[in-house]
Amino acid sequence: MLAQLKDHLTLLMKAIKDGDGPGIIAAMGQVEAVLEANRAGLHPQLVHFLEQRSYAKALLFLGGAEDIPVGRCGGRAGKEAQ
Repeated sequence: MLAQLKDHLTLLMKAIKDGDGPGIIAAMGQVEAVLEANRAGLHPQLVHFLEQRSYAKALLFLGGAEDIPVGRCGGRAGKEAQ
């Protein structure tokens, strides 16, 4: 399921880069379907990225990155600094 999600996100990012409106809509639908069907089994941070449509960060997370940039919500690093 995570590999499938990663594939959908990769297609989405390519569609965004190419300005492919129908491709964006299709890929977003696939990502959202995977999220809804598997929400309970997904890591909470990944769910957060997907809910906030931080798709590049979701891809970084799925790729094992540990240095994902903190967003406006402050993320883990922002909450630790408070």
